[in-house]
Amino acid sequence: MRSVVAFNESWTFHEGFSAADAGNRHEGQPVTLPHTAVELPFNYFDEKSYQRAFTYQKVLPWSPDFAGREVSLVFDAAMADAVVYLNGEEIIAHKDGYTPFEARLTGRLKEGDNLITVKIDGSENPELPPFGGRIDYLTYAGIYRDVWLKVAAPVSIANVKVETGNVLAAAKSATVRCDLANPQGLAVRGTVTATLRATDGTVLASAFTETPGSSVTFAFDNLNSVSLWELGNPVLYTVEAELKTEHVSDRYVATFGFRTAEFTAEGFLLNGRKLKLRGLNRHQAFPYVGYAMGRSAQERDAEIMKDTLKCNVVRTSHYPQSTWFLDHCDRIGLLVFEEIPGWQHIGGESWKQESIRNVRRMIERDWNHPSIIIWGVRINESQDSHDFYVETNRLARELDSTRQTGGVRYITESELLEDVYTMNDFILGNEELPGANRPRTPLRSQQENTGLSKNVPYLITEFGGHMYPTKIYDQEQRQAEHVRRHLEVLNAAYGDPSISGAIGWCMFDYNTHSDFGSGDRICYHGVMDMFREPKFAAYVYASQCEPSEEIVMKPVTIWARGERNIGGALPLIVLTNCDEVELRYGSLTKRLGPDRENFPHLPHPPVIFDHRHFTQDELGVWGMEWEDAHFTGLIGGKAVTTLHMVADPVPTTLEVKADSLTLRAGDRDTTRVIIRALDQAGSRLPFLNDIATIKINGPAKVIGPETVAFQGGTTGFWLQATGDTGAITVEVSSSRFAKQTVTLAAE
Repeated sequence: MRSVVAFNESWTFHEGFSAADAGNRHEGQPVTLPHTAVELPFNYFDEKSYQRAFTYQKVLPWSPDFAGREVSLVFDAAMADAVVYLNGEEIIAHKDGYTPFEARLTGRLKEGDNLITVKIDGSENPELPPFGGRIDYLTYAGIYRDVWLKVAAPVSIANVKVETGNVLAAAKSATVRCDLANPQGLAVRGTVTATLRATDGTVLASAFTETPGSSVTFAFDNLNSVSLWELGNPVLYTVEAELKTEHVSDRYVATFGFRTAEFTAEGFLLNGRKLKLRGLNRHQAFPYVGYAMGRSAQERDAEIMKDTLKCNVVRTSHYPQSTWFLDHCDRIGLLVFEEIPGWQHIGGESWKQESIRNVRRMIERDWNHPSIIIWGVRINESQDSHDFYVETNRLARELDSTRQTGGVRYITESELLEDVYTMNDFILGNEELPGANRPRTPLRSQQENTGLSKNVPYLITEFGGHMYPTKIYDQEQRQAEHVRRHLEVLNAAYGDPSISGAIGWCMFDYNTHSDFGSGDRICYHGVMDMFREPKFAAYVYASQCEPSEEIVMKPVTIWARGERNIGGALPLIVLTNCDEVELRYGSLTKRLGPDRENFPHLPHPPVIFDHRHFTQDELGVWGMEWEDAHFTGLIGGKAVTTLHMVADPVPTTLEVKADSLTLRAGDRDTTRVIIRALDQAGSRLPFLNDIATIKINGPAKVIGPETVAFQGGTTGFWLQATGDTGAITVEVSSSRFAKQTVTLAAE
């Protein structure tokens, strides 16, 4: 059987590269993968610092297990333009920074030590996607995903593709294609068996064939008692493909689900039922280390999107993302729009050919994920390019006939070659431009954007973002407008049955080039900050879930008389899925239901207290005492949640929370730790500008600096296991609070 083990430990790293010297071992910094070539500050840095060459090296000792077998290194991704050498001999070059590649070592390994050298070039090579123009994100250099040592039989299973059929019938079907790898061109005599299993190991069906060729296809019919992959119950199945010959065997396991996903002119259908898509775009970036975060961080982002933000779809802007992330989307029931690398710019012919290869790499890697519902086969926000996009669509449909294609644009009347017209609509805010001749408009009509006379499958893939950047510590009035813009677009999307849904820009703030953002190398476009702490706008999405899932009641205020222009707290938006919200201020009590007048289409419109409900004097005029506020959320007339906000907040509690209290030591696991400065009622202190100092005892380290600044009353860091097991103590101190300690364990 094959062996696939992590190959992440005991690398050395140094700056620069010399091909003539690739066969010599060099002194360098000991590193563990995933790894970023240059660790950046939180903001205000030079992004050119990683745009150069770097060298990774590792010794692979000969093992008797290698004899007579295929030995290779599988790189999940490396940024970018990677070249792998074995004992000084070039083995493979791979230009793309987002897709996997395999370096075959068979026949070149020697007894004793073998030197693996990997050149990484972080330069923004204009011959490679996404480069050649200006891009609004960073492409951090390094071997930033896992590397695996694979030892397999001379003939093995290279890939498995599962296509399900008759999904909505009682008796379902599945087609399984097994592609064989036979790099030595050996004669193959034996059997290939495919077995479908439920998660508990129950066999659904099994079949085999003798004397396989380069590919074998199995058809399974009359599959009964099969559950659908649904958002609330994402049931998964596995296919085990096994190759047996006279001397060797190989086994490959793939996960899949039974579900249908269809974009129509009347909206999106999941398993034949209409579903309005509500989601956010995600970059795969983290503070300090950029892309170089492993399994736990990737999975946690999927959980935040699904469980905290209550989204049902995520777009992997603007490139294929980690399989750890996608695997978890499969497990938790989060839909995915995945697309090829690129941002506005289309290069020359060789550039286009590399992009077409990216279509193949993306689809062949990810075609079994039930979470993925559409392939993005157009460079994000690019101009039309007929021949180029005819080919990307043709290839996508050839490789996978079960999913539709989309191509994200922001130009109107763009040529529709894809199955779904996917549109970035940033019209909201344009009314502020000189010469604007239309009123405030959340979304343009489909026909205005497409230029077509009829409705087609249609999805909004970005809105908001650069049109209204908002920091977690911005003035309350700006944050309230940020909230209102997200509400207005979602309301418009829900109100138009021809719109499949809307995916906002974006999940969290991210580092960017100097050409974009707020001048500090950050785009403050997220509904969360870079540590995944929610801004008020995050609750626009969270509040659309049903109360049976979670009760949400979030007033968009820090509750201060003088924070807003002119003073006061009105209009006061309360993002909630409650039937009513009661506000008590001193002896005054007001109870209101959702604002269906302004947001008639949202599943759960906000409650808005304004001068329709208060006289000028009822909350007190300037110069009078400011009092506490008490909010109560009610469903069916019964109180289900309460919130107290104080009029005189003072620093009271330093809250330190880790996402997980256990770390997998051998995986160099990570967990996010959030630090919050809270007042006496448990609310964040948004203007507290102190620092927090972190001290670690035990087998773990802080990713990034050990002294961090509060922003919006919060900050955070990621804690990483260093490889040993044992207790870990995290001690956080800040001058205004008592010291806090959290105990974790590396196991």
